[in-house]
Amino acid sequence: MVNQMGIEELEHTADVRIRIRAESHEELFTLASSALFSILYTGDCRIERERELKVSGDNIEDLLWDFLSELLYISEVESFVVCETSVCFIGNDLYATIRGETFHPERHGGGREVKGISYSDLFIREMDSMICSEIIFDI
Repeated sequence: MVNQMGIEELEHTADVRIRIRAESHEELFTLASSALFSILYTGDCRIERERELKVSGDNIEDLLWDFLSELLYISEVESFVVCETSVCFIGNDLYATIRGETFHPERHGGGREVKGISYSDLFIREMDSMICSEIIFDI
């Protein structure tokens, strides 16, 4: 069976559950960012500005939760829509560059509100030579 990289939405009773398969942790985190913003916003996204983030964690799952929570905070408080994400890891720290634009209701409306990132059932592990994760977004 050939493994496919990418994002897959799984069935969940009330929230949005996503499975991600990637070749590296960097790619997994980038895809997780894309998954979050595809839930939040519809329409096209234009790169108008960028910013840098640093997130620290005790383990890789903590880093993913903290990273996604920080992105959600930036989206809500700064009305920033992320179009593109690149990440790298140095020790227990994640450094990310996010590129995007200010929220425009006429172009980005129609998505679903994400209230938070669930830590329950969050995992990252190697499976069949891929890095796999499942994340539940509380909506």
